[in-house]
Amino acid sequence: MTTVQPIDKINKWSSINWKVVEKQVFRLQKRIYRASQRGDVKLVHSLQRLLIKSYYGKLLATRKVTQDNQGKKTAGVDGIKSLTQKQRVEMVKNLKLKGKSKPTRRVWIPKANGEKRPLGIPCMEDRVKQCQVKLALEPQWEAKFEPNSYGFRPARSCHDAIRAIFNSIRLQPKYVLDADIAKCFDKINHEKLLAKLETYPQLKREIKSWLKSGVMDSKQWFPTKEGTPQGGVISPLLANIALHGMELEIKKFARTLKGDKKANESSLSLIRYADDFVILHRDIEVIFQCKSIIENWLEEIGLELKPSKTQISHTLYEYEEKIGFDFLGFNIRQYEVGKTHTRINSQGVPLGFKTIIKPSKEKIKTHINKTGNIIRSHKSSPQIALIMELNPVIRGWANYYSSVCSKETYSKCDHLIYKQLKRWSERRHPNKSKSWVVKKYWRTYGEDNWTFSTRDEDGIRLLNHSKTEIKRHTKVKGEKSPYDGDWIYWTARIGKHPEVSTRMAILLKKQKGKCNHCKLNFKAGDLLEIDHIIPKSKGGKDKYDNLQALHRHCHDDKTTRDGSLNCTHDKGFIPEERNEVKVSRSVLKTRVDGDIYA
Repeated sequence: MTTVQPIDKINKWSSINWKVVEKQVFRLQKRIYRASQRGDVKLVHSLQRLLIKSYYGKLLATRKVTQDNQGKKTAGVDGIKSLTQKQRVEMVKNLKLKGKSKPTRRVWIPKANGEKRPLGIPCMEDRVKQCQVKLALEPQWEAKFEPNSYGFRPARSCHDAIRAIFNSIRLQPKYVLDADIAKCFDKINHEKLLAKLETYPQLKREIKSWLKSGVMDSKQWFPTKEGTPQGGVISPLLANIALHGMELEIKKFARTLKGDKKANESSLSLIRYADDFVILHRDIEVIFQCKSIIENWLEEIGLELKPSKTQISHTLYEYEEKIGFDFLGFNIRQYEVGKTHTRINSQGVPLGFKTIIKPSKEKIKTHINKTGNIIRSHKSSPQIALIMELNPVIRGWANYYSSVCSKETYSKCDHLIYKQLKRWSERRHPNKSKSWVVKKYWRTYGEDNWTFSTRDEDGIRLLNHSKTEIKRHTKVKGEKSPYDGDWIYWTARIGKHPEVSTRMAILLKKQKGKCNHCKLNFKAGDLLEIDHIIPKSKGGKDKYDNLQALHRHCHDDKTTRDGSLNCTHDKGFIPEERNEVKVSRSVLKTRVDGDIYA
């Protein structure tokens, strides 16, 4: 049996047997999860100490930060952007939690509303330590987190949150409190958060040092008396821990309402994605009471609701000149319909309405503006360059909304982009007729008479939104977690995520959810890439028989060995709950087929 060499004997990063490393780390994580489920606090702390001190955990944390992570080339105050294989080995040997940390480097990033958000970039060593602590802390809290919390959690996404809302309102119209927490990351009370961690003292001291380390902005140090630094590996988990308990508080209130306690609990719902949440109930008075309860609960941890983003509406009828609501880029609303179109309940009684979820108008406008900006920036570029720039944006946006009623929206977007391209092409040839321009830039493929494509034999085509297949998303089971070891359930879900490309889904099904290189099952949060078995540089074809899905680090190892390291590879990515290196929804980036969509 192949084993990993002890730390003091590791000379080459490439000689590490990652299959053994991942198996041993997951084995400990599963034990932490189960002990936390049973409420065995002593065993949880003992296993966490074991995982923190183990070289398996140190190796995996180092790889995740320095090799797998998308933001690995972003420097902190130490100025280190990346590490060589030798430096990674040295970091693993010297890694130790000391209760001290360097300040984070502050970077200001723009928000959609024109404001700027502070992003704190820790130094490389602190990032690895945070990842190490996260490996031990996350399984403990995955056993405790509320079933309707979907942001910043492995194997959960905003599509699960949207499906949970649909399940809550599909049989009954309800009032909605759509709320957002003001400056959630920046205002969390440190003392309340540390008291809530429920971990052993050494780990608590280490986390406290990250919270209190301060920030460097323009070579000036500023103390951090509250909040968690956005941009840290562990920050999303800490924010989730701080917000844990909101749903429990609402369920406790539901049991005090008159009538059947179980019926009240099921009819009153709180669904949260990161710092955005909705509360749903058929009675407006209950909604107002819930709002007051949440405000008081948030005040205890130093937070408050944002008035400009907190509003009450109704899913079917007009309330305060508003029907329906927008959540995570989706518009959720119910429409009155006749007897031939209405849904029926479990007793066969017609409901008189239909619940329709579709892309929000704001997101459609943002998407069309983005494609317009890309087209304008390519006024003198070749057609193929424009197509290659537009395709990732179209693919990512269409995949994101492929689980709801988006067909009409897709057709509208295709028409608007056609008008933008028509303007682009006519500007390039002011002395040519419109028919000449059409023949130069548009071609016929089967029944598609207006395909924006290059004129060569294997024409590169612009993707159409309307070609994206609509598939309903199956919500994750409330109490399930990737740490429960149910490989059959989680492997079956990976290829069915809306943002997974068709090519990747086919390969995952073909490989039965396993990596062809290391033979391990793909887990939620793994970074996956599509590899050519025989490299294209050596005559390999871009066909399914020559394609395989690999972990990113396995892909790196394979391309190093086959001599195709400097070649361009098709890549695919399975997203974690819309939250990989996510700091907030406004700066979210999701990787699809190797392309970035923001």
